[in-house]
Amino acid sequence: MVVRTLAFVIVRRVLGLLGRGPAPDAKDVEIAVLRHQLMVLGRQVARPRYALIDRLVLATLAKLLPRTRWPVFLVTPATLLRWHRELVAHR
Repeated sequence: MVVRTLAFVIVRRVLGLLGRGPAPDAKDVEIAVLRHQLMVLGRQVARPRYALIDRLVLATLAKLLPRTRWPVFLVTPATLLRWHRELVAHR
């Protein structure tokens, strides 16, 4: 489900850049974030523990959302930025 949602957002973004369709707006990205976080929470009983792929997805989606929409994340903005730095460092 997450892969399909993320693929949809990426395809819309690419098509928007090429001028072939609408770029995903903040609402679409926010929905993708919320869907992914619900899947993570559904796998957990206690405190959510994000796997590496979860961090990758959320850090990538955070870059697509304006900072004013970051409260939708279950983690702090500092955590999102740290995950993004780790993602860039791994490349």
